Amino acid sequence: MPLSLLLHVFLLSTFGISYGCLDEERIPLLDIRASLLGTTATDDGKPPASWLRSDDCCAWEGVVCDSSTRRITHLYLASLIGGGDQAPSQCRMGLNSDAFSAFRELQLLDFSMNYGTFQSWDAFECLQNLRELDISSNRLNGSIPSSVFLLPHLEHLSLSQNLFDGNIPVTSSSNITSEFKTFNFSMNNLSGEFSFFWLRNLHKLEKIDVSGNANLVVVVNFPTWSPSFQLKMLVLSGCNLDKSIVTEPHFLRTQHQLEVLDLSNNSLSGSMPNWLFTERATLVYLNLGNNSLTGSLGPIWYPQVNLKAISLPMNRISGHLPANISSVFPNMSFLDVSSNTISGEIPSSLCSISSMEYLDLSNNSLSGELPSCMLTDYPMLKTLKVSKNKLGGPIFGGKNHLSIKWELFLDSNEFEGTLPLNLTADFDANGTLDLHDNKLSGRLDFSQWNLSNLCTLSLAGNSLTGEIHPSICNLTRIMLLDLSSNHLSGAIPHCSTALELEFLSVSRNSLSGHMQPFSFFNSSTVMALDLSHNRFTGNIEWVQYLGKIKYLSLGSNKFEGHISPGLCQLQSLRILDLSNNSLSGPLPPCIGNLSFGHTPFGISYWSLICEHRFPYPIFNYIGCYEQRGFSFRTKGNMYMYKRNFINWMSGIDLSSNMLSGQIPQELGNLGTIKALNLSYNLFAGLIPATFANMISVESLDLSHNNLSGAIPWQLTRLSSLSVFSVMYNNLSGCIPNSGQFGSFDTYSYQGNNLLRPASEESGCAPSSGSGSSLPDDGNEKVNDPIVYSVTAVSFVVTFWITITFRSIKMSNER
Repeated sequence: MPLSLLLHVFLLSTFGISYGCLDEERIPLLDIRASLLGTTATDDGKPPASWLRSDDCCAWEGVVCDSSTRRITHLYLASLIGGGDQAPSQCRMGLNSDAFSAFRELQLLDFSMNYGTFQSWDAFECLQNLRELDISSNRLNGSIPSSVFLLPHLEHLSLSQNLFDGNIPVTSSSNITSEFKTFNFSMNNLSGEFSFFWLRNLHKLEKIDVSGNANLVVVVNFPTWSPSFQLKMLVLSGCNLDKSIVTEPHFLRTQHQLEVLDLSNNSLSGSMPNWLFTERATLVYLNLGNNSLTGSLGPIWYPQVNLKAISLPMNRISGHLPANISSVFPNMSFLDVSSNTISGEIPSSLCSISSMEYLDLSNNSLSGELPSCMLTDYPMLKTLKVSKNKLGGPIFGGKNHLSIKWELFLDSNEFEGTLPLNLTADFDANGTLDLHDNKLSGRLDFSQWNLSNLCTLSLAGNSLTGEIHPSICNLTRIMLLDLSSNHLSGAIPHCSTALELEFLSVSRNSLSGHMQPFSFFNSSTVMALDLSHNRFTGNIEWVQYLGKIKYLSLGSNKFEGHISPGLCQLQSLRILDLSNNSLSGPLPPCIGNLSFGHTPFGISYWSLICEHRFPYPIFNYIGCYEQRGFSFRTKGNMYMYKRNFINWMSGIDLSSNMLSGQIPQELGNLGTIKALNLSYNLFAGLIPATFANMISVESLDLSHNNLSGAIPWQLTRLSSLSVFSVMYNNLSGCIPNSGQFGSFDTYSYQGNNLLRPASEESGCAPSSGSGSSLPDDGNEKVNDPIVYSVTAVSFVVTFWITITFRSIKMSNER
């Protein structure tokens, strides 16, 4: 062995000299990683790659050591296990936090976004040099330990987005270190009282965030107190905030260096606090959204040159927008005053704010014409929303070029005229153009449109006429297309390459022809398809290829033929409406095998355009397009549902067809379905007792068929059932009167002359064996010859009534 190597080994073994990190700190690091993954340090815990290449932990990713002592001073361990969808399920065991006690010279610990829990907080008492502690976005629960407030040098503490409950362990007698600059306890379950007076000795304090704690009482106003600190950020959204913070702003008037102020979601009343906009105001971001503020946005006497973003939606602000708004907010990039009662015209001076990126004036009472410069001369504008106002005039102000980068919402106004033949736009990517519910007219001609990045187009609810021009096939990036509720006619165009649509609605037009869908849209991409209320013909064999379909509405057309068992392949289906057609034959039993399962919470039923973001310190706008809505008939009424409604709604409507045979018992397997409508068909036989297994059903309509036998008493188990109809069948026997059936009136049963109320006097008492299991009603027989005769006659009568009804309905549609 060379002499130099022998000397190196001697020094290491004798004097403990090391050019790497210390084993007493390296091993705890591996233990922390391993315990998060439920492994031991010797198992394959898959730490970051750099942790495997060297034994020197000072060279590891996220680890910073002192150059002389080689002790760890900074640990950046955020998302240590990689985060993502699998992270929460991996972290079931509490972390043995004793490992942290090894890092005696640690100054910064970032352990955020690890979904972890701690077995104990004792180790943190050893971190006497700690200046910054971030353990946000974990699963820490219980009370916040008071010991962390006693660390002598701690400046920044973030415990946000955990499961802490109880009080914040700070009182008027607390011996908190005066070094504190940041408190962040947001998004927990904290309660009790938190008084700013208890922070009076923290002269270095710059940031307080206790938002998202609805039960935490936050007291800020003390008329005779002038704090020794000057905050730069104050975030008090969604807590039990002192309501006088705006009306009697003793505290806020003492804070002269505020850059970020968020008082949103607090039900604050009083006038809009324009007194915030002083000559020397330092505000950069202001959020007062979702309160009950009144007054107007003005007058404002001093230019707010620092202010970049204001969010004031969902208040009661009235009056006009300041005519000199560009002088008042010359550097604004984000302005949201939606859902107020602002009236008057939109000042053209808005166009002079060249830095504007997001402008939302929707849901107000604005009138007049939209300044055309907002559509054509805004160099930075990405999103413009003026929906649900009283704006009018020619669409796009007569212009044919749009400078908007992402989204343009002009819907629910009174814009009129025809669409430009040669419309162009500067959409960066995934452009949205929403013009629904206006007064547009003329024909749809896309032949000269230059909208290569258009992803969403809604022209619904206008007065457009003629055929859908085949040039629509040039919109190759279109994902959502809504042309519903117009006066369009003719056939669906044929495209040489099918459009990759996820959502398509052409409902409530006069479109016709034999349906050949896959030359227009790709069967493998569409998730929501609404062709209802048109005059389409042909069979519906093609629906079995809609592998991702969740909402399928083909009602009120002229489709015919049988319902193919191929329909049962649509395992993503949530809403099926085939009503008011000429479908015939039996219902495939395999429909009972459709899951109609719930979509996981937070997942859109189409994955459309959710990447448009405006990140700010106190609000983070994410642009997910919200389309006009879906319709579905249930409980005897037509309801409109917005985006993501299928997270909780599911239903089948096969009414007003000529379906026949027995109702399959297998439909009872639809345990999550909320609405089933089989009315106005030719179904015969018994009501399946297996329907008792549809435990979520709220509306069940079997009326106007040829059903016979008794109403199964097992249906009284349906505790969610609120609407039930078996009118005009040939039912006999007892009418159940227990459970929900006690609330249904005789209207639900009329037209069944052999039905009678259940009572002891009538000799029609409920069966004593009502707790037994469901029978196999497929083998039950009705032996009464009179009943057979009535059934036969009723079948013929019902058949001709149905045919006559459909003939009248079709002639009216024409």
